[in-house]
Amino acid sequence: MNTVTEPKISPSLWALAWKRLKSDRVAMVAMAIVGVYLVMLVASATGLIASDWDAEVGVNYAPPTFVGPQSAEERLADLGTEAKAELPPENPLDPLKDIIRELRAGTSAGGLTAPEAQLDMYGVKDPLEQEMKEIRAELAKKQGGAVAQKAETLPFGADKWGHDVIKKTIKGAETSIVVGLVAAALATILGTVFGALSGYYGKWVDDLFNWFYSVFTSVPYLLLILAVAAVLQQKGVMTIVLILALTGWTGTYRLVRAEYMKHKNREYVWAADAIGASNWRKMFVHIFPNVSHVALVQVSILVVGFIKSEVILSFLGFGVPVGTVSWGSMLNEAQNELILGKWWQLTAASVAMAVLVTAFSLFTDALRDALDPKLK
Repeated sequence: MNTVTEPKISPSLWALAWKRLKSDRVAMVAMAIVGVYLVMLVASATGLIASDWDAEVGVNYAPPTFVGPQSAEERLADLGTEAKAELPPENPLDPLKDIIRELRAGTSAGGLTAPEAQLDMYGVKDPLEQEMKEIRAELAKKQGGAVAQKAETLPFGADKWGHDVIKKTIKGAETSIVVGLVAAALATILGTVFGALSGYYGKWVDDLFNWFYSVFTSVPYLLLILAVAAVLQQKGVMTIVLILALTGWTGTYRLVRAEYMKHKNREYVWAADAIGASNWRKMFVHIFPNVSHVALVQVSILVVGFIKSEVILSFLGFGVPVGTVSWGSMLNEAQNELILGKWWQLTAASVAMAVLVTAFSLFTDALRDALDPKLK
């Protein structure tokens, strides 16, 4: 009796890559961390968490809970230090020089030494303080509730305006990760299309794209994105995405171009040409699936770089506009808070970014090893 044996189907590149990836424990832990960040991103974007990040739920610079509440004298000293730091330099000819000197000394009539005084940014008592209290009390009475008391401490502290730092960090993660993901996708698409055209057609098309590539790579990357940011101005998050995408496609272009130059002379491309396939069909239907792993790895690499680039741009003032929070804008605010010894916003943004970037980098390295055809 003859038995028919079914032919053994060879596993695909993606199946082999997933098998290698599952055997790497570090890669799986890193992927789980990245997955947690992505779930948090979706929850923040849909308003499930951190939707009220800009609510003033705590006193100014409310410390983390484990530090304990500040006394009124300590808060007043911080306000006085901040107010005096923002005063203009003393001018001997200034008619207000005596007042400024008193404000610097903390002995003005505004009452920098009175714990109960409500001071503005220049150390001057608010003349409408009592009236505003009465108005708030009247509004609360009409609404049938009491005026919400601001918390003296918060689990991860508060910023200058009393915003919860942990909610602000989650909302900032939404902005930074979205910028990184969208910009990386656009940059990879540009680099893949340019590399496919250059590597497949060759000749003057290749020369043109190589000249274009050389122009972009001849300028230092940070200087290039700052120059593009200065030209495009600050018009929103999409501007940051365009800045990063238009300056970050060069690495993908170089790798995809080399892959297309290698694959265009293989037998399966000749077979596609023999059945009358067009050039675009040969490029993106026949060749691209065999080089798509390169584009996928480039996306994961660019996400890490673009998140750091967005942080640098926002820290330098070229990033997200006023009213939008990101990790970079939080670090920008935190540099002034460190003068007053308020370290919690800097710590929250730095730790959140460091964990994501480290996890994404480890996952990218593992993914690149898993998709390497030489290991097949």
